[in-house]
Amino acid sequence: MEHVGHKIESPRLGEPYLLTPGPLTTSFAVKEAMLKDWGSWDGEFRAATREIRERLLTLLGDGKDDFDCVPMQGSGSFAVEAMLGSFIPPHGKALVLANGAYGQRTAKTMEYLGRAHVVLDKGDYLPPRGDEVAQILADDPAITHVIAIHCETSSGILNPVEEISEVTYAAGRKLLVDSMSAFGAVELKPSEMRYEAMVSSANKCIEGVPGFGFIIARKAELEAAKGNSHSLSLDVHAQWAHMNKTGQWRFTPPTHVVVAFLEALKAHEAEGSVAGRGARYTRNRDVMVAGMRELGFETLLKNRWLSPIIVTFFCPADENFIFDTFYELMKEKGFIIYPGKLTVVDSFRVGCIGQMDEHVMQQVVTAAKESLAQMGVADAAPPSAALEERAKLAA
Repeated sequence: MEHVGHKIESPRLGEPYLLTPGPLTTSFAVKEAMLKDWGSWDGEFRAATREIRERLLTLLGDGKDDFDCVPMQGSGSFAVEAMLGSFIPPHGKALVLANGAYGQRTAKTMEYLGRAHVVLDKGDYLPPRGDEVAQILADDPAITHVIAIHCETSSGILNPVEEISEVTYAAGRKLLVDSMSAFGAVELKPSEMRYEAMVSSANKCIEGVPGFGFIIARKAELEAAKGNSHSLSLDVHAQWAHMNKTGQWRFTPPTHVVVAFLEALKAHEAEGSVAGRGARYTRNRDVMVAGMRELGFETLLKNRWLSPIIVTFFCPADENFIFDTFYELMKEKGFIIYPGKLTVVDSFRVGCIGQMDEHVMQQVVTAAKESLAQMGVADAAPPSAALEERAKLAA
């Protein structure tokens, strides 16, 4: 589903493709936008800031008028901490839904914030389900907020945020969504599911470069967030109020990153917005997964839970397979893959996002096939322990 005029070219400087969940491979136009210097107070730069805020809100579709967009300097984790510290009041209590590293990081952030919280920990890859969330909320009336990870990239699972939202609001609580690696490619329409705020970052599905995140929140929640924040620099309300008053960021913005992101947003629109971008990533995933399975690799997740963002594969049981060697061989062939984050069995991950299409993904599979041959790995099948672990997911 490529739009006319949307041509993906290979990296001009010959650097390897980043098969990671962001930072990712960016277009030359995005890189080129960073060659110019900008004054953070200048009218042109303020116009760029205003335009990215407006364009991001447009991605919400119907219901966007109830929201506003607040960019925040730093990595995605800065923006997540800003969201948590600004929208969960000091006397609030959160239910953190964890099934991987990012849910765990959210819980760790809540500890640092000194905010009351409980964790539903589903282990490495099981999704938190609506009925479990409903039960916890029924049992603990002190919980005010639920925090969900949209796509947990440590396993590559796309969590069922719609059913989580449904039970959260049925119980009269509020939902905050960490859509770091999904927003821009997976729909998050307020007309179809309710949430108070969500957070994402420049270097994920919009295909910009690292340097800032953004919080999209209901205006009513932004108003109510005044005085909640634990931090001067991470105060979403203060950043919002200042931006709306002056058009400027409160503290030095990553100017080059901002103008590069505007370029990325224009390309995102040209590709068909969320639907177009999501279709390309889904095709990337399907082509790559089919090819890897043909080589004998097994995915951690059943098809139902596979995200179009990143896919986890079990390492082969073959004693000739050494991940570090495989990594270096793949890199030599022009692809940087990602080590696994699972605790129980060895795995690695392959990202589907960034400036890549299905032709690149076919090259990834070919590179994997050649790398296995170079290592003397006859069969990429995983150890039986990995399959036993996966069987639990089906239950």
